[in-house]
Amino acid sequence: MADIEKMFFQVKMRREDQSFLRFLWWPDGETEKEAEEYCMTVHLFGAGSSPACANYALRRTADDNECEFGAEVANTLRKNFYVDDVLKSAHTEDEAIELAKNIKEVCARGGFNLLKFVGNTERIIDSIPQGDRAENVTNLALGQDKLPIERALGVHWCIESDVFKFRIQLKDNPCTRRGILSTISSVYDPLGLIAPVVLVGKRILQDICHTSDWDEPVDDATRSRWERNGGVSFICSST
Repeated sequence: MADIEKMFFQVKMRREDQSFLRFLWWPDGETEKEAEEYCMTVHLFGAGSSPACANYALRRTADDNECEFGAEVANTLRKNFYVDDVLKSAHTEDEAIELAKNIKEVCARGGFNLLKFVGNTERIIDSIPQGDRAENVTNLALGQDKLPIERALGVHWCIESDVFKFRIQLKDNPCTRRGILSTISSVYDPLGLIAPVVLVGKRILQDICHTSDWDEPVDDATRSRWERNGGVSFICSST
């Protein structure tokens, strides 16, 4: 897993399009001076066009270097990036080390600096220059320290065991329709990996939507069902 440093800023705007990104700013940040007019020469964070333009530049980088580096590297740039994050697996450590090296070089040829590398074995991490590693593993004493938990596209990835984990911030939510919804909504699972577990709570919520208002305490039977099958066990199964 790795990340392109300031991806949008690495992609230049065409000169004829730069005037669409004009803005006013104070010289040297001194607000007592009269604001001056500037325009962006690169794509900026927040513009709706930036992700598409940056993605095109990355895919063009893959096309331009496929003959030299091969289809595996080029397809990684095409299919394994989510905006500026890349998540890729390999069959062996040797393959992963070689792939990481080639992907970084190809990205550099397109003007992209690939950083924050992390792998799920100490040998892979050791093969990455220290300055290119993710912050959590930069100063790791390989062979002594345990590999940390990293975030992979918002999901917690336990590097040591190579599994995804789900953390939920438990609050003293009341056993009401609103409180149960809050607990269920606190689960971040964009790929639906634990959907069967979350479904238990969602079915309880579906039932009480027909019988209870938002802040009305649920009846004893529903409370028992939530605490037995949807609440505590739901949370324990998800973490």
